[in-house]
Amino acid sequence: MRVAVIGAGIVGVTSAYELAADGHDVTVFERRGSVAAETSFANAGVIAPGYVTPWAAPGMPGKVLRHLFSKHSPVRVNPSLDLATLGWIWRWWRASSLHSFRANRTRMQRLALFSRDRLHKLTATLQLEYERTDGYLVLWRSARDAAHAQPGIAMLHDLGIRFETLDAAQCRRVEPGLNPDTPLHGGLYLPNDEVGNCRQFAGLMRAEAQRLGARFNFHSTVSRIEPGLRPQLTHLQLSAEESTLATPTSDSGRRSTPPAIAESQTLSFDAIVVCAAMGAPELLSPHGLRLPLAPVYGYSVTAPLRHHEAHPDVGPRSALMDERYKVAVSRMGARVRVAGSAELGGSPQAMNKGSLDTLYKVLNDWFPGAARMSQAQRWKGARPMLPDGPPVLGASGLAGIWLNLGHGSSGWALACGSARVLADQVAQRAPAIDVDGLGIERLRR
Repeated sequence: MRVAVIGAGIVGVTSAYELAADGHDVTVFERRGSVAAETSFANAGVIAPGYVTPWAAPGMPGKVLRHLFSKHSPVRVNPSLDLATLGWIWRWWRASSLHSFRANRTRMQRLALFSRDRLHKLTATLQLEYERTDGYLVLWRSARDAAHAQPGIAMLHDLGIRFETLDAAQCRRVEPGLNPDTPLHGGLYLPNDEVGNCRQFAGLMRAEAQRLGARFNFHSTVSRIEPGLRPQLTHLQLSAEESTLATPTSDSGRRSTPPAIAESQTLSFDAIVVCAAMGAPELLSPHGLRLPLAPVYGYSVTAPLRHHEAHPDVGPRSALMDERYKVAVSRMGARVRVAGSAELGGSPQAMNKGSLDTLYKVLNDWFPGAARMSQAQRWKGARPMLPDGPPVLGASGLAGIWLNLGHGSSGWALACGSARVLADQVAQRAPAIDVDGLGIERLRR
């Protein structure tokens, strides 16, 4: 079949590869100038299936309210919320019941475990080399932090995920570069989890998809889709010089060039796969399909590590999570990345000083002086999230239109599995895992 994929983030690129591997004639449309240029650009890179859970959880609304006035809150709510975001919050609150949480958590973790297996198979089969390391350490600053983590530990046990509870000394043996002056109660170590450079992997998968015949149209904005037995899409093709790219900011500022308008072109396909995340509602709502997607913004700061001959363990060896502040610190080759925050409302351009200050604090608490912060690159990305947690995969209910979107902050952890499931569904094959509750029908209940 001739298949169009809209969006070239990590979900779109892996979808293009899996579809091309199945023998389809694949064309990808991406409004930016490269793959993984938005949400997938500078995420934490952590792949930890046991920690892939819905944001809608029992007690979570109360936690958000308590955090609103905290200086280093892991969750921030912009006071000027629009009606759409308020509606999303209402649906999120309703999805926070214990029954809904358990069902959605099971769906996400089933997909996450399958996705990790698929990632490993692709990496081995295609001999992909990208920045990655094994191991994930969750740090507890106090006994209270450890107590709050107990329900999550019970969940890991139920899933059969290997883990070890460590005291402070054992944590420091796993990560020798940890600051000895920062109070540390203990931690949780997951040796089979990992951290990897999502953007590098996306670039490699683009090359593999192209090797199989897939075509990538960059600087191409899809403005309209028409469902049918031969669905159509209309797109605008902009030149590299005319397109505005979403680039991260450095401490020296931002540079961009003004956009331009080009003539539109309408093309027909046998199937269209929408992976455009926050661009999806505009394409789907004219046809009566209104997805309750909201951008939950995340932040990261990436900087080169200092080289110390006498202290080779400067910075993290792999990835760790500060449980109190919900901030990840990850090794990316010769760089360190600190990532976190969940911000509702606002805009992708406005950097929240408080969110960045929390990232700087966590990095300085655990690895003071480890990075060259004068060369730091700051990033803010919109993570497209559905209120109940899982993504939506499969047929849209519109003829010829398929969906693979709404992965929220777990896009990297779920991408490879989601892409394989979607390709199987397009081919009318039974996916390798149970996909109950991952389709559009759950959002219509």
